[in-house]
Amino acid sequence: MFKEYFQYKGISFPEFIYSPCALQTVENNFQVLDDDVFNVTYQKSGTVWMLEILSLIQSNGDPSWCQTVPNWDRAPWYETVLGLRRARRNHSPRLISSHLPIQLFAKSFFKSKAKVIYTIRNPKDVLVSLYHFAQMFHPFKDPGSLDQFLEEFLKGDVPFGSWFDHVRGWMGLQGHENFFYITYEELLQGSRGTGKTTSRLLRVSASTACTRSGCKVWTSPSPGTTSDSLTPTLIPHPRELPHRSTEPQLEQGQQARMPGFCSQV
Repeated sequence: MFKEYFQYKGISFPEFIYSPCALQTVENNFQVLDDDVFNVTYQKSGTVWMLEILSLIQSNGDPSWCQTVPNWDRAPWYETVLGLRRARRNHSPRLISSHLPIQLFAKSFFKSKAKVIYTIRNPKDVLVSLYHFAQMFHPFKDPGSLDQFLEEFLKGDVPFGSWFDHVRGWMGLQGHENFFYITYEELLQGSRGTGKTTSRLLRVSASTACTRSGCKVWTSPSPGTTSDSLTPTLIPHPRELPHRSTEPQLEQGQQARMPGFCSQV
């Protein structure tokens, strides 16, 4: 069982799927290409949902890519040990996912024309979702009580550091032509404008993507209901995501029921 995190430049990371060597390589040596698209979030903020949207846009609405290729191959988390290898292996144009704070991101990005899609979620909902996730995900320390975890979350003593610092850092790019942000709550509203705006940023025809996919991803209340044929690709690789023997049920695409869950937030 994994109980401790290691520190990389003041940010905590769980062992097993991350390593100081991989993080250093990503920051200093990963070569970002001008047509790369990065799906960036703080953890538990809609990463997979946006990944499915971007996958359909990138494939012009053809769902076969989503149906046949797992999400960890389509848009690997490039700061992980295995994800770094996959990102380097994938052909251009690449989709890449990341939870990294901006100060640890690949330095080559800031000299490129690559694009970042940044999804933000209400920190209360992030807290509750992350608490459940930490209870079931072996590389995370046992979170203890919710009150205890709340204190650690507010201090940034959780993997990937402070939610507040993460959002503040990335939102510093607001106004740049290669940076687009959206909230998880906007995704929940199910507006087709989400897909169209994202398509414009990626210079892809939204009409083609909507026609072929029916816009199901960005008009549905949760990523799990986008299409039955897409659901298998949302399942994490078992070797990469070892879980505890007792796993609480996670509710994807739902806002946390905070009044009865955490009265002090």
